Amino acid sequence: MTLHDSYDPDNIFAKMLRGEVPCVKVMEDDVALAFMDIFPQAEGHTLVVPKDVEARNLLEMPDDKLGPYMQRVQAVTRAVEKALKPDGIVVTQFNGAPAGQTVYHLHFHIIPRREGESLRRHADGGPADTDSLKGIADRIAAFL
Repeated sequence: MTLHDSYDPDNIFAKMLRGEVPCVKVMEDDVALAFMDIFPQAEGHTLVVPKDVEARNLLEMPDDKLGPYMQRVQAVTRAVEKALKPDGIVVTQFNGAPAGQTVYHLHFHIIPRREGESLRRHADGGPADTDSLKGIADRIAAFL
């Protein structure tokens, strides 16, 4: 996929936003949905997607929606830090397949990091246990 292909309204995140596919929610409001990554690279790996946009990547995000969306990304990052007390946090976003993007709806990854722990490979092995993800999501949500 190139940077400027058409938006696919049937991508997995669009389906989550419409309630067609379940996810383990951390928070949702009129601007964004935050949920646990089903293939976490570290405990607490959370994704934040904007609502009511057809932006495949950061380059396509409407200017007037970017600020409120980034405020949600920051709020979730702060909640992850308070809930999980990691040594560091990676906040990252990919634009296009060559950059590592696999779902073509804008999203930020919030990945807590602990000194001496390596990141797991994304989607390496099966999905995480849903009950475990719900417990982590509840811990993070308590700080939002």
